[in-house]
Amino acid sequence: MTRVAAIDCGTNTIRLLVADLVPGQGGPTLASLARENEIVRLGQGVDRTGRLDDAALARTLAVVEDYAARVRELAADRVRFVATSATRDAENRAVFVEGVRERLGIEPEVVSGDEEARLSFTGALSGAHGAPESTRLVVDLGGGSTELVLGTAAPEAAVSMDTGSVRVTERYLADGVTPATEAAARAHVRALLDLAGESVPLERADELVGLAGTITTITAHALGLREFDAEAIDGARLSIEDALASCEAVLHSTAAERESWGYLRPGRRDVIAAGALVWSEVVTRAVERTAEAGAALTTTTTSLHDILDGIALSLADRS
Repeated sequence: MTRVAAIDCGTNTIRLLVADLVPGQGGPTLASLARENEIVRLGQGVDRTGRLDDAALARTLAVVEDYAARVRELAADRVRFVATSATRDAENRAVFVEGVRERLGIEPEVVSGDEEARLSFTGALSGAHGAPESTRLVVDLGGGSTELVLGTAAPEAAVSMDTGSVRVTERYLADGVTPATEAAARAHVRALLDLAGESVPLERADELVGLAGTITTITAHALGLREFDAEAIDGARLSIEDALASCEAVLHSTAAERESWGYLRPGRRDVIAAGALVWSEVVTRAVERTAEAGAALTTTTTSLHDILDGIALSLADRS
């Protein structure tokens, strides 16, 4: 078997997966050896300045150094490092790319929104949630961008929207959630969804699958969990009503409430309200569009299999 290491460096979080590629009739699967993640907020201030902050760079590269040691320890044969929204938007990304190259010994890839969407869909599909013939709308809600991907066995339409938990927080909710700031943030997301709907026919979705930290947090809240429970969250189905009610509760939660939620890591507490707002708008729009087409989306599904799994699986085709 081939041992692979995948690193996903987003706007808020950097994550590592080391796994063995297990050959199978339908293609390789992953036997996970290590999954790690750290909240580093690489995208701190990028939306405003267009540059990666020096302190954010230092935090992130320190974790890259730790991950490099882990990759060597587990003797991965193939390694792929993918950087997404914050790095795409930064004019000084060359500094980051060079820092990763020095520590990891490979060239990091700053992927396009389309490639990010494709990898997210592939990763979500590896979780095998839902019926094989279903047309899934996979939503990867990150810190700086949100990918919408529609497809059955492979992506058929995809779009990357420049919105996410960190970006919306910094633009609209930095001083808290008020009726005015909430309305402005919702208008921003709705305008992007109007454009996204021109590329991705949301009305064709049979299932709505959500990925990444915001959506796992909303799911944990809806399930009434005390701590993060991967087994309970992965594949969890929520009614649309329960998903939206949790979005509303999280959006308007107090600092004390957020601190009491064992499933919400400290580095996500200040941006989770914005993430809940974005997810509520995506869910609402998908429900509206399918209803207009005479169908009904009644549930959301949460998957812990996401872009990280997609990156790892992509290494099956690399020598």
